[in-house]
Amino acid sequence: MRPWGQRPDGLVYTARLPLSSATLNYLATLIRGHLKKIGSQWRALPAGKSAGIVLAVLRCDQRPGDLAGGNGVHRTTVTRWVQEAVGLLAARAPRLDRALKKIARTGGGVVLLDGTLIRTRRRTGTANRKNYSGKHKCHGLLVIALTDDQGRLLWVSAARPGRSSEITVCRHGHLTAKLRAAGVGAIADLGFVGLDDSDPDADPTVITGYKAARNRPLTRSQKLSNTTLAAVRAPVEHGFAHLKNWRVLGKVRTEPKWATSLVRALLVLTNREVSR
Repeated sequence: MRPWGQRPDGLVYTARLPLSSATLNYLATLIRGHLKKIGSQWRALPAGKSAGIVLAVLRCDQRPGDLAGGNGVHRTTVTRWVQEAVGLLAARAPRLDRALKKIARTGGGVVLLDGTLIRTRRRTGTANRKNYSGKHKCHGLLVIALTDDQGRLLWVSAARPGRSSEITVCRHGHLTAKLRAAGVGAIADLGFVGLDDSDPDADPTVITGYKAARNRPLTRSQKLSNTTLAAVRAPVEHGFAHLKNWRVLGKVRTEPKWATSLVRALLVLTNREVSR
């Protein structure tokens, strides 16, 4: 019988992760601090090595079983490391009120608002029907995000069922009230028309374009306004692109509650990668 921890028979290969060493060191430091806090005296692999395995799962969506076989540990051990690291990172994700206060403190008066669908595996049963998005024609979870004018992610919402509308998710989190309290405005696309329910005479908190109706086409000035707003809010798409570079979001196989922690953990890692 092969002793536990010995490398199994088969091919083992090395691969390069498209991440900086600063991100690896940051995650390894978090893991070391956590191990010291809980009084863990021994791990199968050092913190730096386990951090690299976690990043391989998150960035490249490597199967935990494959990584476990190449590093002489059990598959459930790799899964536990991933869940532990995601929890540590998600706890450091910025909260909405703090993110808005920071923007207001630095002199920024406007943020960019948008939503995206994180695709999920299709499951049988009635419980998964709420995850089907009629807009995207697939199963997924809806996430709302705020970015600055450079496309840097500031905050992400909790993951909601794919059938939810973007306005519903924003109202569930009282987004407009928190924007108004912080004195910050938001620029959004046409999917957020009707979100701002403030006094018509007051300055709008959420600025959107104009929607055409069947019997009311857009005027030339309205079309020009829509074009201008589309150019202004283009950086928010770059923010989502950076977030979705983590291939683990290609098709999430987990529960919505854990998907929220996963997205917020990737927000922390994305900001470290973008700002380096």
